[in-house]
Amino acid sequence: MPSPLIPQEDIQLAPPSRRPKQVKRVRNIIFLKDVAALGLSAFGGPQAHLAMMLRLLVDKRRYLTAAELLELTALCQILPGPTSTQTITAIGFRLGGPNLAYLTLLVWMLPAVCIMTSAGLTISYLDKAQVARLVQYVQPVAIGFVAYSAYKIAEKVIHTKTSVALMVVAAMLVYQFQVPWLMPLLLLLGGLVTTFRYQKLPQEPKVPLRIEWSNFVLWLGVFVGAAVLGQYTQLLPVRLFENFYRNGSLVFGGGQVLAPLFYTEFVEFKHYLSPEEFLSGLGMVQALPGPNFSFAAYIGALAMRRDGSGLDGQLLGALVGAVGIFMPGTLLIFFLIRFWDQLKRYRVIKASLEGINAVSAGLVCAATFLLYHPLPDTPINLILIAATFLVLLWDRVPSYLIVLVALAAGFVF
Repeated sequence: MPSPLIPQEDIQLAPPSRRPKQVKRVRNIIFLKDVAALGLSAFGGPQAHLAMMLRLLVDKRRYLTAAELLELTALCQILPGPTSTQTITAIGFRLGGPNLAYLTLLVWMLPAVCIMTSAGLTISYLDKAQVARLVQYVQPVAIGFVAYSAYKIAEKVIHTKTSVALMVVAAMLVYQFQVPWLMPLLLLLGGLVTTFRYQKLPQEPKVPLRIEWSNFVLWLGVFVGAAVLGQYTQLLPVRLFENFYRNGSLVFGGGQVLAPLFYTEFVEFKHYLSPEEFLSGLGMVQALPGPNFSFAAYIGALAMRRDGSGLDGQLLGALVGAVGIFMPGTLLIFFLIRFWDQLKRYRVIKASLEGINAVSAGLVCAATFLLYHPLPDTPINLILIAATFLVLLWDRVPSYLIVLVALAAGFVF
């Protein structure tokens, strides 16, 4: 059956020997265009990113199913690093292997990294109050995306009383105890609860588990090597790379967890930037599409001011920050995704996915309420959240258009 993403005449005109390659090439190009669209319109952090991926990559393009997307997201939440970046990179890996995965990572992170690098270079000319006014309506719209994501995920993966119980308990615990290590722990416990149902699943032929250790060894080698170099060198770019690589290797819970870690290390301890500069950058990265980990490029650019190397040095600092923060999570997901499909063939692992998916749904439900708390409790914010949710249910308006209208409203009013 021809791909729904490729015109029939394109397939018919190609010689038989070239059709599979041409179909794959066109599909990969379309996928990268979709990733670029997400990188330019996916506001609101990992939960909102998941909602947009669900709408574009699952419902519209059908690159994968909702259960597969949620499964990959849960897998990435167990790992340290940027969850949405690892998820979309893993999707690219499944569709086209390592080459497409690297291109996916680059296309996804480049817009936010470039904007935050520019912000770091021109921070003294930015008006924080004007930025806050511009994005005042984007935040409630992002919460509407998260609420839609919670609804769609629960609709597609919650089918048993056990799943309902796990979703509710996970949502309540995450809402009450906002600590980063709780999320991966709940995912593991949720999977453990449903593991005992493995005997109800049909048995599949066992396949020898082949693990490629190269990416794990590379991750560990860079971690140790950067720590040693950072201890004995006076070169600021090298020490910055160690700082960002260490944070990217150890932080769980996504970009929101980076803020207190970065503030303690780069503002209070090392004094690379002032509290005002830090808060301005943090406000901007929350208002930008794409990964919140792009905040590292902003800090890297400002940190290199003290090196006296001028514009080139600040650009190097931004590059070091982006590479250092994104590299560990990428290496870890490349290591795990290679044998994840083999691992799923075991009934115990497959049974655990029910609990992992249910807990993931609970995490997104909790995020809907947690993200609302910092907003002013005004009628306009509640109306915007409800309106965004209903428009997404209508499924006729593109996600990026909703965000652009919110930005335009902030500019006008």
